[in-house]
Amino acid sequence: MQAKDADILIIPGYTNSGPDHWQSRWQARLSTARRVEQAEWSKPVREDWVAKVAEAVNEAEKPVVLVAHSLGVATAVQAIGAFRKPVAGAFFVAPPDVANPEIRPKHLMTFGPYPRARLPFPTLVIASRNDHFGSFAQAEDIAAAWGAQLLDAGNAGHINAEAGFGPWPEGSLTFARFLSRLTPA
Repeated sequence: MQAKDADILIIPGYTNSGPDHWQSRWQARLSTARRVEQAEWSKPVREDWVAKVAEAVNEAEKPVVLVAHSLGVATAVQAIGAFRKPVAGAFFVAPPDVANPEIRPKHLMTFGPYPRARLPFPTLVIASRNDHFGSFAQAEDIAAAWGAQLLDAGNAGHINAEAGFGPWPEGSLTFARFLSRLTPA
């Protein structure tokens, strides 16, 4: 599959992805990418966020590819039961540990725990070994439960602009390879 053949849904996490974030840069570069907008970026309500992701998937006209970061991963996974259109694949980056009582802000825990069922589409999870929102062991565990491929990003922090991942060319190449292996759902 090529980007032009898919509806690429950019699903940011808590507080959205700013202009320097790799998600924003990809959205600007990929003609078929669109952001799933949330009413409250700094006060996420699980039901509202999940409904917006499901709505975006169900409105798609081409096969859907999810590109989620952080709380966007939890939102996308929680929305799967409401999808009426097939998803060709998911590219999940820096999944937070939404079951960890130490996570801040605390209301992020309302997005957990993650469902542990195998996901119904090919999924790549990219996780860092020093992400303050989730441990690599937690990402490894959830990727295994989902039947997802896990890519070790090393010591990459939260894989966002603040951690030095604005342009993120390696991520772009990894996404292109992932996309090329997908078949329309």
